[in-house]
Amino acid sequence: MFNLSDGVKKALILAPTQPLPASLRVSLRRRYLAQLELAKAHKAGLIIIGHPKSGNTWLKAMISRLYQLRYDLPESKLINTDEFSRKYPEIPRLAATNGHYSYEGEVGKLLSPGAPDNPLRHKPVLFLARNPIDIAVSWYHQFTKRQSRAKQELINHSIDHPIDRRTVEMWEFVRHSDIGLPSLIEYENHWARAVADLENGLLIKYEDLRANPVPTLLRVTQLMGERFTEEEVRAAVEWGSFENLQKLETAGTFSQGGMKLVNADDPSTYKVRRGKVGGYREDFEPQQVAELEALVRDNIAPELGYCQDTTEA
Repeated sequence: MFNLSDGVKKALILAPTQPLPASLRVSLRRRYLAQLELAKAHKAGLIIIGHPKSGNTWLKAMISRLYQLRYDLPESKLINTDEFSRKYPEIPRLAATNGHYSYEGEVGKLLSPGAPDNPLRHKPVLFLARNPIDIAVSWYHQFTKRQSRAKQELINHSIDHPIDRRTVEMWEFVRHSDIGLPSLIEYENHWARAVADLENGLLIKYEDLRANPVPTLLRVTQLMGERFTEEEVRAAVEWGSFENLQKLETAGTFSQGGMKLVNADDPSTYKVRRGKVGGYREDFEPQQVAELEALVRDNIAPELGYCQDTTEA
């Protein structure tokens, strides 16, 4: 029997369904991609929950570097799911999912509070939180300039008001769209509660990973049941610095979709675009910033605590 990679399995779902009418194409893709997403989660040694643009790719890059160094693997190869474990079974698989949009919501249902007991609830599960305003701005650039057509179509079919990425403005996307800031606040609150309800759940903040990367990454490896020294983790953190990853991305080092260079002439298309904590303040007028921060301050879960101090970086 062929032992196909998860990436090939996904391609074998997307390619044959492309010529179909949109409604049938979306229905079939959602069904079979959900099955693949669940299979990946059940095989994973760590499930990472995070909204797109929460730092998931950066975290996976640093985890990848730990194994690149230990097993002398090329830096151009990154873990998405089973890329390393297929050659070295002792390297754990990862399952990174938003747990919410379209087919990825099937994993989310099994991990949500009140879900019946199931094997996923006993796995190590990490929720990577981030200030939802920073997510919203980066999400806008991702959705309008990097998102695959297939993923965008699936998301648009799951919301009440589909978004035309060719015409939507940043403020409209962030403040008023179905996948903008209000929905992101609900998302962050939901997963903060959900991960606290899990046997091996851990919440870490993107902001903590930026400010204190070595001890925070060590906590992640301990959740995985892996033993890496502080020196190994420090080396992975240094390789995963914003400056180095952007240099590698713009040089075309990465061949995989998550970090693959889209347009070298347009920095807003870079996967490693800015990565700044509080960077949203550079994108809006002061009164708009105040409105967004008030929305977060009044609705965010206490354990997340974003925008409680309006002077926070």
